[in-house]
Amino acid sequence: MYQILPYSYQQAKRLGVFITPSDNSKKKIDVFKGNKKIASIGDPNYQDYPNYLKKDRALAEERRRLYHLRHKGNSDNVGTPAYYASKILW
Repeated sequence: MYQILPYSYQQAKRLGVFITPSDNSKKKIDVFKGNKKIASIGDPNYQDYPNYLKKDRALAEERRRLYHLRHKGNSDNVGTPAYYASKILW
């Protein structure tokens, strides 16, 4: 099971949502607004910014930059799973 790090909790709070570890074994995090689940985000087989940050800040920043380049356009639509993944995990 994925351990949510403080960075992700802070980002979720900034967006006005709350997060929990996902019930879906193929996702890292479930995103809720009020009592309604609005998205499941993150593949547990891949690292994310908070986990890279634990290892090396320069590596984390480079991986974040590359993530945003790869997902440019997908994560711009507010309310989509891609949006929440971009804002909470990266």
